[in-house]
Amino acid sequence: MQQEFTLGIEEEYLLVDRDSLQLAQAPAALMESCQADFEGQVSPEFLQCQIEVGTRPHTTISSAREDLKRLRSCVSKRAADYNLTPIAVSCHPFANWQDQHHTRKERYDALQHALGGVARRMLICGMHVHVGVADPALRSDLMPQLSYFLPHLLALSASSPFWKGEDTGLSSYRLTVFDNLPRTGLPPDFSSWSEYERTAGALVELGVIEDTSKIWWDLRPSHRFPTLEARIMDVQPRLEHALSLAAMVQALTRMLCRLKDRNLRWRQYDRFLIGENRWRAQRYGVGEGLIDFGDRSIKPMAELMGELMGMLAEDTEALGTMTELARLRQIAETGTSATRQRRVHAEAVACGEDPGHAVVRHLIEEFHADL
Repeated sequence: MQQEFTLGIEEEYLLVDRDSLQLAQAPAALMESCQADFEGQVSPEFLQCQIEVGTRPHTTISSAREDLKRLRSCVSKRAADYNLTPIAVSCHPFANWQDQHHTRKERYDALQHALGGVARRMLICGMHVHVGVADPALRSDLMPQLSYFLPHLLALSASSPFWKGEDTGLSSYRLTVFDNLPRTGLPPDFSSWSEYERTAGALVELGVIEDTSKIWWDLRPSHRFPTLEARIMDVQPRLEHALSLAAMVQALTRMLCRLKDRNLRWRQYDRFLIGENRWRAQRYGVGEGLIDFGDRSIKPMAELMGELMGMLAEDTEALGTMTELARLRQIAETGTSATRQRRVHAEAVACGEDPGHAVVRHLIEEFHADL
């Protein structure tokens, strides 16, 4: 197998005031200092209260860890100069999207114009994982196979149960907001790379979108890099959980390539069926399991992760990520960030404390726990 399966991680954070715990605008000087520390790796996001970081490409999880750890530490240190702190969560527990303003930048002004009122509600943060796949034909071949596992990644990553101070009943409310945009959701099935280029290219040629970076499927070929980009995941409050999810995307990609080398492939299921698992993950996280379509049964996430770890054993050993995958099995057994946030919220209510503030303090602690 000639592939290196390089790994890159992008994360979006929210900035909050250390005293009020409300969302706060990122000062221009904060952004400039972060960009000076990490040229090309830190950038503003659509809303002024957001900041985005991205690692370099890495061949090992250990080097990706050091890069992402430095990025998180840098944002935290620079934000502290302005009495701010980052949190890595997909929805702020009690903020109101109507109070936020988008970053004044040509790209974001155009996005606001193109999407209208839908864009204003985008008070959400995600995590994107890039895995290097040099051959475009292989990227298109892997996409429908890798799509089967997108609900598993969503279930394990769920970190957005609250919206505007209310428990939504969902584990990933972020996806509910994001799905209001066009060109989102599970990717279509393409028979070849040329079919993907013709389909996406039609929108570019018509001037509907400027380039394929405006296609926001849960999994897509990156516009900028020779990678497959998994975009379905909620951002992770804890560094180690983010790395574990990235390791799973990398191992799944390697496993599917390994099957191809043996003239095998993962069975392709209808998007309607995968969409049902996507909804279960969005609603329940790891709480109610997913459908095993081959077995025709609903299986607990801990059982599914046990099976996946067996299938990926050769790949995680080769990539040096067995510890990271084991951590995901623990998440499947004990719950995601959404589970922990709800627990903190309930404890605060029982003690007569402000539950929203308690959850934000908890998220601040988790962001800094692994730094």
